[in-house]
Amino acid sequence: MQSIIKSLKLISDPTRLRILMLLSQDALSVAELQEILGMGQSRISTQLSQLKTAGLVNDERSGKNNVYSGSLPERLAGIASQAAEEIPEVSADRIALNHILQKRKDYARAYFDELAGRFGKDYVPGRSWKALAEALIKSMNYRHVADLGAGEGTLSQLLAQRAEKVIAIDLSPKMVEYAQKIAIANGLHNLEFRLGDIEEPPIQEKSMDLAILSQALHHAENPQRALDSAYRILRPGGRLIVLDLLLHNFSEARELYADRWLGFSESHLAVMLEKSGFSQIETLIADKEEEHPRFQTLLAIGTC
Repeated sequence: MQSIIKSLKLISDPTRLRILMLLSQDALSVAELQEILGMGQSRISTQLSQLKTAGLVNDERSGKNNVYSGSLPERLAGIASQAAEEIPEVSADRIALNHILQKRKDYARAYFDELAGRFGKDYVPGRSWKALAEALIKSMNYRHVADLGAGEGTLSQLLAQRAEKVIAIDLSPKMVEYAQKIAIANGLHNLEFRLGDIEEPPIQEKSMDLAILSQALHHAENPQRALDSAYRILRPGGRLIVLDLLLHNFSEARELYADRWLGFSESHLAVMLEKSGFSQIETLIADKEEEHPRFQTLLAIGTC
């Protein structure tokens, strides 16, 4: 018989309790727990080992990974559930878990990821990612578009070829001045650059059909506030596209590129989007660089 005192001591730790609540809903691997909790592998493995020793979790081999499931006695399950309500992160954990489980159901995703990885590997005259991107941009059917954190405005200029109106926001006065001159010089009178912060963009509420954050979110002081603001400026049915870095450990990026955050995990970004009010959320790894530090590009889409 398991020691009640020892079990109570174990589940009194917030991290272990969060793990138990997740494993009570579905069996998960260490990698999946890492993505949901945003913690390192060694920390999670240590907690799992303690819970397994106490008989509160079980594990079994699945391919190359161990998959863990909850084994909390009924007499403790009610106490654990009540205690979990006092942990603020638990609600976000539930959202992240749902996102993980939805990804599992997408059996075709692995195939298409592999297919995308092969694009451009073999030379075919005239075929390139640049050509494909331009073709897709020209097929977009959004009247009013916001490019949040537009920088020098390259993407804004491409979008302006198709949209009725593009509003590009950037925090740098010199960048805004330079980009606006380029837009005028190229006859893009439907492209307007505005000085502003992506956390509080100077754009009227519910006025945009599409908002884009392209490699801008990891520069925000408060990424959640930036996503909240994107939701605010979109009309009902409008869409947000986020292109950013997948969570990485290349800390030099803070000094080299003035990055505030070292990317985001898929689950963390999905949780933030849902908190902002977005639905029909999708995430995927859109690109993987081959050279050090091997940055990966995370794509996320949400609908108002």
